[in-house]
Amino acid sequence: MPDIPDTISPLSLACAIFDVNSHTSVTALAATLEPITAQLAQSKAQRERLGENDALWTDLRKLWRDLSRAQMTFWDNDDSEDEADGAAEHQKQQGLSTLAASLARYTRNLVADVPRNQIKAFENEPSIRRLVHYYTSWTFLQNKEALLVARVLSQALANLVSGNANLGAKLWNTYMHLPEDQVVLIRLLSSPDPPTILAALIIILSCIDGSRTRIKILTRTVVGVRLCVCLLDNMVKLYDADESAAEAKAFDVGYEIFSRIMAADLVPSLFSRLAMTDEIITPHQTTLLKLVDSYLQSTQLSPVPTTPQGTPLYTKLRPMLAKTFFSLSAYAQKSIQNSLGLPTASSDTAGAAFEPLSSLDVMLPKVGEALVLVTQCIVTTALESSDQCMQLKGLEQSSQDFFNDARSADQGILESLVELLRLLDMFLPRINFGKPVPSVVPPQGGGGGGDDSASTGFNYLKRDLVRLLGILCYGKKAVQDRIRLCGGIQVVMNLCVVDERNPFLREHAIFALHNLLQGNPENQAVVDALQPSGKWDDNGILRDTSGAVRK
Repeated sequence: MPDIPDTISPLSLACAIFDVNSHTSVTALAATLEPITAQLAQSKAQRERLGENDALWTDLRKLWRDLSRAQMTFWDNDDSEDEADGAAEHQKQQGLSTLAASLARYTRNLVADVPRNQIKAFENEPSIRRLVHYYTSWTFLQNKEALLVARVLSQALANLVSGNANLGAKLWNTYMHLPEDQVVLIRLLSSPDPPTILAALIIILSCIDGSRTRIKILTRTVVGVRLCVCLLDNMVKLYDADESAAEAKAFDVGYEIFSRIMAADLVPSLFSRLAMTDEIITPHQTTLLKLVDSYLQSTQLSPVPTTPQGTPLYTKLRPMLAKTFFSLSAYAQKSIQNSLGLPTASSDTAGAAFEPLSSLDVMLPKVGEALVLVTQCIVTTALESSDQCMQLKGLEQSSQDFFNDARSADQGILESLVELLRLLDMFLPRINFGKPVPSVVPPQGGGGGGDDSASTGFNYLKRDLVRLLGILCYGKKAVQDRIRLCGGIQVVMNLCVVDERNPFLREHAIFALHNLLQGNPENQAVVDALQPSGKWDDNGILRDTSGAVRK
């Protein structure tokens, strides 16, 4: 085994003569650190050997303290300005920035995968945090050199706690009790530099790993929710990144953080705290629903995931999903009724006379997008294996039965589904091979509610809703009867059509109709009583036959 180079002596000599106010001394120390840093990155044995020297930690503590004091941070209330020559001041600032980056890289490599070194170096965290705050201030937003310094400082913080649960807990408790404007993780997550965001995400993941208590702090405290908002913003921004890029790695770490939140059964808590007054759904809630949907899809083929208490995870998500569905569905129904000038009583919508559109709700597409996500989540939970679930302690009701029994005010989820589908079929024209096909006679003097520019949020909505209806009624005669009594059979039959906005809508509607009729003579009689009063034209529209009467 080759001898380990002596890196202690040169560093000790440089530290002994170091003067933070001397530009020459600052640049000399930075130059001394660089080759040592490179050696530490290649040899864990050298990191361990270097960490055994107690004098090293004394020198390191002094360097971080002097450097942080030399830089200005706003919470120090240090508003003094140097009146010296501008060029000299700029030179001094450049030297300090270079040293900050060099010292951060040195510390980052020194503590990597060496718990003893992490513990020894952790005493410098306050100084590192102050420098992170300084280099992420608004005055440095467009400064590439400052972005680099902030990056390596954040990487040093990440290496301090990675794989060390005790230090992670200590750091987390400190950060979560700081004033919001001093929590550097929020600033790092807002950085335009992807590697900096990645380092911040690694810090968060290291801190919450294996602790439901710390995850709860993330989802329930003011600072924690603010961090979650930044996380969700980044998940949207990083989603389309190339797989080999730092952005993709950051997305994966961010997804892992939210997976821990989901596995700890804390999504409902976070979802409610992302709400805003007078907003039916917020962008951050929608992003969270996307992550929940992805998580449920990824666990669909595996044994039903459980919470730390051993109960099925689905049983904890179901109340949130049901409540959200009811609120979104009620909003969408009211909005469509207002837009089409329909009476609010659902029993009158079928024969209502249409008026020109009285209003257009700009929130309706966003509500439609969220409805698709909630519906997909409900579908996934309703398709869970009953055999698997019954083997898990604490499960008293299958997801299918839970949602069939769910109610809001005097309306069940089935009735809400049917009414929403009825209104959507009136409001949105079908698109058949690129041509809009109105579901009803257009309002006099006005266009339909299905303009492509305003209907992006409605893609897949009717398809997923009718799919959910078919799943909920499968093998449940009482549910089949409820759907018949609220006119759901006719609604489903009207959806057995081609619609490019809803791929496979016809197939899902036929499947739902099959489940509605299976083993139910009353429902079968309803279909038998329906007689065609026209014929289909080349565009897939049923044209009335002269003299025929609809029943």
